[in-house]
Amino acid sequence: MNYFLRRCAAGLWLGSLLVSVHVQAQDARIGFVSTDRIFKEASTAKAAQVKLEQEFSKREKELVDLGASLKSTAEKLERDAPTLPEGQRVSRQKQLVEQDRDFQRKRREFQEDLNSRKNEELQQVLERANKVVKQVAEAEKFDLILQDAVYVNPRLDITDKVLKVLNSGGAK
Repeated sequence: MNYFLRRCAAGLWLGSLLVSVHVQAQDARIGFVSTDRIFKEASTAKAAQVKLEQEFSKREKELVDLGASLKSTAEKLERDAPTLPEGQRVSRQKQLVEQDRDFQRKRREFQEDLNSRKNEELQQVLERANKVVKQVAEAEKFDLILQDAVYVNPRLDITDKVLKVLNSGGAK
């Protein structure tokens, strides 16, 4: 009998705890910020994109030119192969394979460097955006701000407010 009373008391206590948490949660002010929109629409993100394009455009053009040259060389070898002596054909094929290997290495290095720099720039944008989110949250007395969610009611979305502060130069 004692066991039964303890279980009932524990159940009542747990139920009252859940009710109080629910009541407190109703009073909580919750907001949401879309990091995707921040990365697409914030002036700092756009400036970072322009900076990266300027920084990597020369290397990208060199790669495009090298790829076109490699393609042209391969097409020429394909056209000339039937009339070339065996030794010369094999030599040019080896040369082409080496050039292609070098091109692939340069392209991979370019992509790694670009991704690394892009991550650095986006991290700076995110840090600045997080400062602004904190400012908005404190100014408007939010209890919780989420950045990733499966579904968000549009009335909770404060992304426009954050973008406005970010684009006006706030939280530098």
